[in-house]
Amino acid sequence: MSDDIDETLALKTWAVVGLSNNEFRAAYSVSQLLKEKGHRIVPVHPKAEEVHGEKGYASLKEIPFPIDVVDVFVNSSLAGAVVDEAIEIGAKAVWLQLNVIDDAAVAKAKKAGLLTVMNHCPAIEYGKRSRKAES
Repeated sequence: MSDDIDETLALKTWAVVGLSNNEFRAAYSVSQLLKEKGHRIVPVHPKAEEVHGEKGYASLKEIPFPIDVVDVFVNSSLAGAVVDEAIEIGAKAVWLQLNVIDDAAVAKAKKAGLLTVMNHCPAIEYGKRSRKAES
């Protein structure tokens, strides 16, 4: 799992599904950290809002450029459909956030050749790596 996390964190363009301008949602602060770490973030939300200065899209299929990572900030019951779309658009990885659990979707993504991370947060993983580097 750690290898998939490291490889996924190295990818640059992240579509953040469920990202809106609601500053109280985890997707908002996590995507801000990803941007600070040098990633391009792409908001994906039915409202297609601009977030952190980045144009939003209502769905993954509407994004007119390649996506490396699909970061899933939706309810577990919706994660499978997002993973299907990630496979369809040719993403390299899917990252299901903390408490977003869908073993069948992750298995499908792995079978399709995608890197997969489930029930982890990139902000926490970056924190672990910076603490490790300091020691």
